[in-house]
Amino acid sequence: MSTIKNQEVPILREIEPLLPDDIANIKDRIVSSIYQQAEDISARVVKTENSYQASLEARLDGILTSRWLGFPIMLLLLTVVLWITITGANYPSQLLASGLFWIEGHLLHLFSTLGAPAWLTGILIQGMYRSLAWVVSVMLPPMAIFFPLFTLLEDLGYLPRVAFNMDNLFRRAGAHGKQCLTMCMGFGCNAAGVTSCRIIDSPRERLIAILTNTFSICNGRFPTLIALATIFMGTLIARAYSSILATLVVVAIIMTGILTTLLVSYFLSRTLLRGVPSFFVLELPPFRKPQLGQILIRSLLDRTLFVLWRAIVIAAPAGALTWILANSFVADTSVFALIAGWLDPLGQLMGMDGIILIAFLLGLPANEIILPILIMGYLSVGTMLELDSINALRLLLLDNGWTWITALCVMLFSLLHFPCGTTLYTIFKETHSARWTIVAALLPLALGILVTSMVNQGAQLIMR
Repeated sequence: MSTIKNQEVPILREIEPLLPDDIANIKDRIVSSIYQQAEDISARVVKTENSYQASLEARLDGILTSRWLGFPIMLLLLTVVLWITITGANYPSQLLASGLFWIEGHLLHLFSTLGAPAWLTGILIQGMYRSLAWVVSVMLPPMAIFFPLFTLLEDLGYLPRVAFNMDNLFRRAGAHGKQCLTMCMGFGCNAAGVTSCRIIDSPRERLIAILTNTFSICNGRFPTLIALATIFMGTLIARAYSSILATLVVVAIIMTGILTTLLVSYFLSRTLLRGVPSFFVLELPPFRKPQLGQILIRSLLDRTLFVLWRAIVIAAPAGALTWILANSFVADTSVFALIAGWLDPLGQLMGMDGIILIAFLLGLPANEIILPILIMGYLSVGTMLELDSINALRLLLLDNGWTWITALCVMLFSLLHFPCGTTLYTIFKETHSARWTIVAALLPLALGILVTSMVNQGAQLIMR
């Protein structure tokens, strides 16, 4: 049995500006009537061989697209997919990092044996190679898990049901129902989410989806969010419940990102990208048996390796730049420290400090290197590094004046700041416009500065 959504009707589209909002849904009624007549005719001339299967699919659709059960099931599946991704990626990520940094040790020995100058070793190995090692070890395992799971749901036929459930929310925001699919893809990688916006036919609504995809928490930001939630939010209650609170905080940040996507989509559809939401027919496809071979090919080759290559291309120069700034001095002070000092007043206003802001700036090519850059800045060393335990990171941050307010502001800014370099490059390739690429960078940045400043000031007032 087909479930009908909206269809774009040319004649009605022309007169829609003349229709009041309360009768604009006449499109739905016309299309539903047409499909109902088609189903009646089909029922008289087509014999259904497997009525039980059709009945089962109808009952499943009734549950998955239910007004009361549709959204809880969506959230449950999203939570399960994210939990599998985060949990399953931990060990392979550590294993991959160990192997890549083992190679780094041999490369350092090789450069030393060859008598390479220190600056060359620093730029190529401690800068470029080390940043690449972090990006690959952090991005590859989650993407290799998330994308196959996402593609599996797509192959089963569940994702159209997600679009069905979310269509009304996004339409009220002046966007397209399919934007929810691109938003879900952004949870794996925002660059992949931007690329998936091609499924939206309307150029205006496709652009809205592209500009708001950054509010989906990508896997490059999860390590920072999880670490900070564990260190600061988990310690606010008894230790037995600390992991539960930390998990709930991360889920709350994710839900804040979804709400922000809807609000910004509404803002854009009423300002820069005004227009009437397009209507489309969404005839829910039958549930299908997944083709595992095709799933692996599409998810690993077309998505995972494609996005990873773009990240590598951008992360390598960023690692070199970070090393140069940390090892270039002006009057016994590194350029890194000078820039951090200039940014400190703005950082204090936002509940953070200058080192945090420069870590975000230098982490533009890849969110995975923000935390290593932050540690480098606090330890005043010339290379990116990671501490050997979460407790050592906690002590380092506390010694540098961090509180739960600082952690909350950093988590919110991680959600709302500019997209990573890979995503910005992808936005430019998809829009062919430098102007919209700049908007995609400045819009979330302005929102991040505003929100963190308000949260910081409000929290300071509460703490007095």
